[in-house]
Amino acid sequence: MGNGQAGHNLAVKTVAVAVLGGLLTLAGIALLVLPGPGFVLVAAGLAVLATQFEWARKPLDYAKGKAQDGIEEVGRSWWRTALAAVCALVLVAVGVLVLRGVDLPFTNVFTAVVLILSGLLLVGTVVYARVKEKKGQPVGSR
Repeated sequence: MGNGQAGHNLAVKTVAVAVLGGLLTLAGIALLVLPGPGFVLVAAGLAVLATQFEWARKPLDYAKGKAQDGIEEVGRSWWRTALAAVCALVLVAVGVLVLRGVDLPFTNVFTAVVLILSGLLLVGTVVYARVKEKKGQPVGSR
């Protein structure tokens, strides 16, 4: 009987990893064309998926490289930093407006929360990139 419970727990864990990793990856893909840290979320989603699925490791390496390239670009260029910061503020502002009851097309509470979280993640990414650049360290190092 103990084996059945362990198998059930493994199946639940696999499904949870697949759903969370899939959602992060899909959100990252959407952010490749929308303002936000697309490759960072794609890399995060693939990292989650790679904990259970071997096939996710190769695209994870590619996405990590692209995410690091993007972060380094933001860190090196004040223009990109400013643009990313403005985009982050707009994302958060639109999300807050929707949560406050402003009726905007193609938005609901879920999209408002995703917009706010994307804006905050973008702010964190910009700060991280600028700190690394200021210290003269490559993005992948600690």
